[in-house]
Amino acid sequence: MAGHEASLIEVDGPWTHRAISAGGTRFHVAEAGEGPLVLLLHGFPEFWWSWREQLVSLPAAGYRAVAIDLRGYGGSDKPPRGYDLVTLAGDAAGLIRALGEAGAIVVGHDWGGLLAWTMAVYHPKIVQRLAVVGAPHPLRLRRSVRESPRGQGWAARHTFGFQVPVLPERRLVRDDAALVGRLLHEWSGPGWPDAETERLVRRAAQIPGVAHSALEYHRWFIRSQTRPDGIRYAHRMRAPVQAPTLQLHGALDRCTLPESAQGSGQYVGAPYRWRLIEGAGHFPHQERPEEFDSHLIGWLGDPEPDR
Repeated sequence: MAGHEASLIEVDGPWTHRAISAGGTRFHVAEAGEGPLVLLLHGFPEFWWSWREQLVSLPAAGYRAVAIDLRGYGGSDKPPRGYDLVTLAGDAAGLIRALGEAGAIVVGHDWGGLLAWTMAVYHPKIVQRLAVVGAPHPLRLRRSVRESPRGQGWAARHTFGFQVPVLPERRLVRDDAALVGRLLHEWSGPGWPDAETERLVRRAAQIPGVAHSALEYHRWFIRSQTRPDGIRYAHRMRAPVQAPTLQLHGALDRCTLPESAQGSGQYVGAPYRWRLIEGAGHFPHQERPEEFDSHLIGWLGDPEPDR
């Protein structure tokens, strides 16, 4: 990581920063605590910082929390390809092994949530428990967009706008990444983001390579649907998730509508729990951290998490 990039990404706090390699790709992680591993996967257009509250609350509850910068984001490598959910799930599975563990509790938000669902199907032995935030099961999301063009289709209009080449990258970083700030405000409930988070996320989006990499996630999800790789993926994702699953969603989420996420439990063959967080938008782990942590940590400590 270049000096400027490192100073932006490696924000000081009660956590440690380091680089870890998995499958030939180098990832930046922030970690804290000891105990069972909880891998934290951020969404668009953020970086590891979105889990700063949980990097404090999870260690206090007896867990080892590791928040990563996904491929293409923050201080992690930004290769030209590999932004499909299958490769990304392989990245995260490799990271768990590189962290010295055979398995982990996986918590994912937004694209990190789609990736977490994918991990649970493609790497079932590694995912001990699954918690997804603001992220329907990928097949449920596909269906919601198709069946509700004025609902989830309109809510996901940014993804369709990202399909053209080059121009969306320029729009994302123009005027000090003003669009990134606008998306954070539009998708959240009242009173968020705080000024520091908005500043950091906007600056992180301007790191060379991030805008293109971040948009490649969206491009693969749409373009692959009629291609052999996307058809294979959809077929494989019909297999039921065998890890206990917690699904948390902000009641005011305007990016991924709550009704689009509801119904994801049909893809889970293990104990499943759905919780709506009132007053929160697309970022409940940051907007309502105490309530979010109470749901997550309570569920992690529940030996029978099926209610």
